[in-house]
Amino acid sequence: MRILFWIGLIVLIVFAVRSKLRAMAKRHGVPPDTARGPAAPSAQIEAMAQCAHCGMYFPASESVKADGLDYCSPGHVRLPPP
Repeated sequence: MRILFWIGLIVLIVFAVRSKLRAMAKRHGVPPDTARGPAAPSAQIEAMAQCAHCGMYFPASESVKADGLDYCSPGHVRLPPP
């Protein structure tokens, strides 16, 4: 009988927590399907570029191009490659 009591209590707690999480997601305007798991990846994947000075990778659309090389910022354009 004690085991049934504890199982019932655990089930009630799980349902209460799930209900509370759904209410919070609804209050913040999060659609129910995205509240359950990670967001779906975007349909478009952007190419990455590497800075000629520091070697950091960044989206190619944000690159600063000079002398045929990609840089992460205008400040690195003025510095020589290491």
